[in-house]
Amino acid sequence: MSHQGYVATPPYSQAQPGIGGYPSGFGSSASQPLYGHYGGPAQSFPPPQPGGLKPAGPPSSGMPPPGPNQYSPNNLQNGAHTQRFPPPVVSAPSSSSPFGQPPQPPYQNPGAAAPTSQLTHQMSAMQIGGYGPGSMQAPPGSSAPQGFQPGPPHAMSRTSMPLGPQSPQMGPPSLPAGALPMGGMSGAPPMGGMSFSGPPPPSGSVGFQPPAGPPGPHGFPPQQGSFGGQMAPAQTGFPGSFPAGTAQLAGPPQKKLDPNSIPSATQVIEDDKSKREGQLYITNLKGQVPPLVTTNFMVQDQGNASPRFMRCTTYSFPTTSELAKQCQVPLAAVIKPLATIPRNEGQLHLVNHGETGPLRCNRCKAYMCPFMQFIDGGRRYQCSFCSCVNEVPPFYFQHLDHVGRRVDFYERPELSLGSYEFVATLDYCKNNKTPNPPAFIFMIDVSYGNVKSGVVRLVCEELRTLLDALPRAENAERSAIRVGFVTYHKILHFYNVKSSLAQPQMMVVSDVTEMFVPLLDGFLVDFQESRSVIHNLLDQIPEMFAETNESETVFAPVIQAGMEALKAAECSGKLFIFHSSLPTAEAPGKLKNRDDRKLLNTEKEKTLFQPQKGVYESLAKECVSNSCCVDLFLFPNQFVDVATMGDIPLHTGGTLYKYSNFQIQADGDHFLNDLRNDVQKPIGFDAIMRVRTSTGFRATDFFGAVYMSNTTDVEMAAVDCDKAVTVEFKHDDTLSEDNGALIQCALLYTTVGGERRLRVHNLSLGCSSQLADLYKSCETDALVNFFAKSAYRAILNQPLKTVRDILVSQTAHMLACYRKCCASPSAASQLILPDAMKVFPVYMNALMKSCALVGSPDVPIDDRAFHRQLVLSMDVADSQVYFYPRLMPLHNLEATGAALPPAVRCSEERLNDTGAFLLENGRLLFLWLGQACPPDFIQGVFNVPSFAHISTEANSLPELDNAHSKKLRSVIDHITQQRAHSLKLVIVKQKEKLDMVFRQFLVEDKSLHGGASYMDFLCYVHREIRQLLT
Repeated sequence: MSHQGYVATPPYSQAQPGIGGYPSGFGSSASQPLYGHYGGPAQSFPPPQPGGLKPAGPPSSGMPPPGPNQYSPNNLQNGAHTQRFPPPVVSAPSSSSPFGQPPQPPYQNPGAAAPTSQLTHQMSAMQIGGYGPGSMQAPPGSSAPQGFQPGPPHAMSRTSMPLGPQSPQMGPPSLPAGALPMGGMSGAPPMGGMSFSGPPPPSGSVGFQPPAGPPGPHGFPPQQGSFGGQMAPAQTGFPGSFPAGTAQLAGPPQKKLDPNSIPSATQVIEDDKSKREGQLYITNLKGQVPPLVTTNFMVQDQGNASPRFMRCTTYSFPTTSELAKQCQVPLAAVIKPLATIPRNEGQLHLVNHGETGPLRCNRCKAYMCPFMQFIDGGRRYQCSFCSCVNEVPPFYFQHLDHVGRRVDFYERPELSLGSYEFVATLDYCKNNKTPNPPAFIFMIDVSYGNVKSGVVRLVCEELRTLLDALPRAENAERSAIRVGFVTYHKILHFYNVKSSLAQPQMMVVSDVTEMFVPLLDGFLVDFQESRSVIHNLLDQIPEMFAETNESETVFAPVIQAGMEALKAAECSGKLFIFHSSLPTAEAPGKLKNRDDRKLLNTEKEKTLFQPQKGVYESLAKECVSNSCCVDLFLFPNQFVDVATMGDIPLHTGGTLYKYSNFQIQADGDHFLNDLRNDVQKPIGFDAIMRVRTSTGFRATDFFGAVYMSNTTDVEMAAVDCDKAVTVEFKHDDTLSEDNGALIQCALLYTTVGGERRLRVHNLSLGCSSQLADLYKSCETDALVNFFAKSAYRAILNQPLKTVRDILVSQTAHMLACYRKCCASPSAASQLILPDAMKVFPVYMNALMKSCALVGSPDVPIDDRAFHRQLVLSMDVADSQVYFYPRLMPLHNLEATGAALPPAVRCSEERLNDTGAFLLENGRLLFLWLGQACPPDFIQGVFNVPSFAHISTEANSLPELDNAHSKKLRSVIDHITQQRAHSLKLVIVKQKEKLDMVFRQFLVEDKSLHGGASYMDFLCYVHREIRQLLT
């Protein structure tokens, strides 16, 4: 059977170097795959034909072979892996290699800006084919896959909608020499469209949905720009802007593409909700695709881990490495081992086998799970991971029923469930001793900056009440976590808060070169026992340092002190550090200001993301080995070298928070909400994670807030309920379609109550020799999570331009393989996307425009380093909304009974002068107000008479007793509950200062800092695909 996704026909027929203002070499075409995940330079597309692609470089210019030292135990970048992004293969000998000379500044186009009408012509006559069933073309020599039918909500019948001729003021673009102009649409198939303005059309209504308003010339709707003005000219800075030139093109006038007709991320989300919202997802099938992360659903565990714990880039792995190389879809899982489980789904079952401990395979050490096969009357079992046959211990023996299943199958969680926990024995404990309960140490920078901004007083006031909410073990009356306190600037002050003291005692360490802890007894205490002494201390700290003039700080000795205290107490724990400035005092770990804008868009830009070597590198390693996690709250007013200071939180499983130019009125609530979440959230300490797989493939690479001292063990000083690790897999043999691909993730950790536990998650995936099955079961959100993390790691070692080139090239390769191997034959000018990946291009374009990957001098390097580290530990839900923010109209809230209004496409075209919109990306919450916003809405929400009276300084909404206010605050509360981090509310008025900041998050539009619009990017990717297929 054949399947056609999105189909489009741009008016160029041959590859043209540098078309569209893309810098030379941007996503260079390559006859060999650039995706470096599977080794050899196998060719996935036929060699170029005369008149098509120019000859590629020599074979040696393909992917470099893996280095011998792929996982160096001394490297903190998760093990010094080989570079994720190989240098792109150049499309012509004249192109400069990215490794030979400094790359051209990204997003530069020597040509002048071209009017958008030219882009309109480039995309004109594009055809949107249905997502409905066609005839799937099977790869040569293979049988056609059975039952490949896309879901009904995605299906669109292909109908023809007549369009008028092109409006006269928009001339066709000039084409570079050698490019053949395409004619009109005479030979093109009919068109079916997707509209997302307003409610979705009924199933029978397809085709273009013209916007309301008077038609333009020749029956076209008027072409609108921002808010009724002319459409903005094409940007010259990023791929997708087209070269200026005289509008001359032979042939009949071409037809314009409706932006509503290209695949919509919000429509895909709404379609999935309409099919699967509120339903029960039962995990009893191998390789089934779960609902999207944006859909609310319940999970019933019947043998595979919940998608809350594990999500994959595809749920059907190719059977051979050759197929994997050909399609270039990365095989990866995003694992969130301590994910929060909704109350109505129940908590994980705890299995206790006493002194014998968990049952494991003798050969591969996999834990007992539903995939094990019991044989010989139940006396032995065969491991499904390595096929080893093991004896069943006498205490564990049970008879088999008539189908060969143990009669106690449903009584043992490890035999019937995908996720469960074992009680770990002393063999799994450090030094074979039961671990002590963990400790929290609060370390407050009391230098001039932090005191003056009010941070010191704010933290001390909050801790008085927050310490009552320390996390505690299940069914425990009080928390077992002990607490300690340190203040510092150039020197460190330790506090004895022993319960027997009337007043706290301060002990000063002024020699920070050889750090030690001056007291043991009385430093780490039980909060309930020492409550009055601790309250005394928290009252005194702001007063003690109120008049300080000390502006210099140390940083590395602070972490060293906290780690030594935990080490002396023989426990794991977490340091909460509240820091304000670059550590410039004479001490180990002193940092220099390296905020050098001249390095932007050069070969050396990558050094700005690299942590400064030496002290911090060895300190991170020590922290992990001593189970010391670091959470860092930064309050900078200038450059603080986030790339270096944030490296220790990144490698110890901690979290980095940043509040630039902190002001209590604007940022106080946001910070306090973050602090409360951080202290109270579920967490495990001294964690080691191992991912085992069945024969035929293995885990090869790991991304996240982790440390790798060898190639298999993922070490985390702590892991909380929000942290996710992305794991990449590679083939080392052929997989069996019958057995599938099995993954087992085992996390050994210490609970907040001091118990050692083993949490096990199991997942079975399908395997297929048909690439159509792989593309059908892809998950776009997980793919974007993987590409973001691999790209964000790659920028440590490669120029940003090279990384962006590779992202484009990989996008084109994946989609070209689908077109070649899975789609039915059609005109080369059509763009065909797999149904499960039809919005993949919009996410990839958003990733390329993201803060870390845009080399703009307007974005501080600290902000870029901060966002880079943020994304590396994100799960799929967080990365989905981070790269494609949710934009919701508020002006007709009463009309929708739902908790949240339906989202609209993330584009300026969706805004209007009379509306109000909420935009959230998991970190920020913008309330955007149009200039003509109705007065009754403004009065109801802000309690002021008009738009002019609204203050953008406020960071919360007044609680008013009216329908507008209640509904809007309910929406904001609902959004906040869905997110792991607190959201800072920013009120934005149209055409005022913050409006420009807000528009950076409209990811379907051209970016202010350089970046193509969604339609530009789709046009460019189509050209790349056609080059690959020529």
